[in-house]
Amino acid sequence: MTIQFDAHTEHVSPPAGAGPVRVRKVGGRIGAVVEGVRLDGSLDESTVAQVRAALLEHKVLFFRGQHHLDDDAQIAFAELLGPLTTAHPTVNTGSARVLSVKADRGMAANSWHTDVTFVDRVPAISVLRGVTLPAYGGTTNWANTVTAFESLPAPLKALVESLWAVHTNAYDYARDTESGEDDDDSNFKREEFESIKYETEHPVVRVHPETGERSLVLGHFVKKFVGLNSSESVALFKILQDRITKLENTVRWTWEAGDVAMWDNRATQHCAVADFDTQPREMRRITVAGDARSPSTGPRASSARATPTTSPRSTT
Repeated sequence: MTIQFDAHTEHVSPPAGAGPVRVRKVGGRIGAVVEGVRLDGSLDESTVAQVRAALLEHKVLFFRGQHHLDDDAQIAFAELLGPLTTAHPTVNTGSARVLSVKADRGMAANSWHTDVTFVDRVPAISVLRGVTLPAYGGTTNWANTVTAFESLPAPLKALVESLWAVHTNAYDYARDTESGEDDDDSNFKREEFESIKYETEHPVVRVHPETGERSLVLGHFVKKFVGLNSSESVALFKILQDRITKLENTVRWTWEAGDVAMWDNRATQHCAVADFDTQPREMRRITVAGDARSPSTGPRASSARATPTTSPRSTT
């Protein structure tokens, strides 16, 4: 069964089990569109296995025409991939499992990051649904942290294999760092995001628990590298982060109504583009829990070390 979506075709969701899963690459290093799948909790094991295999290969998957989804159906589908985490370690948006991220001044999460690396158990998979989309702008980019590591020259590989980084949530989640503006138009504020402050050490090179691939664990939660001073950390971070976000290592998705994106949080970074002016934008995210350890090949490859520090505004 082939469903085509264009300006002249009505959006129709294919029924569960309607033909084989079809995977179409949209980028050389990352990203694929999956067709023939209606996302919900009724998918059979074979289909779920095919989707998971495609995710491990392509790192981020896109599903069109999922207009039937609500929070419950999105949760039911995500649960087929593994146990879920809470919506967010510190932010309360009214649901235990669904994180609603809203913006209406073009801010969004417009810097490169891997979700929630400031805790010791980094999430495995995220499932994101567009609820309110702007008429233009509001695209999302993903980068492949596996191919970023693989393409490093040998001297840099040797350096990062034994390097650890400190990750923290103590930063301004929605600030436009280039303009210096301190507006936060999301539905949660900086003081809530930092209500419990975390600092966690992770190896910069992580071995993927399912594929065995090595990836770079960086992004904007990184505070410093263990054993390096601030200026050294900034210089090295820029070198490595620039490798991750090289255009040929990324894919950019233009959202349409009914779209769902699913990514492997252990092998990617992502960034929402702040280019939708004052239009409203809401995305709803559900997260599958990751493994408790962050394995590496370095001398401290035991586990990530997390130190939560409760602030005066703690919500626990």
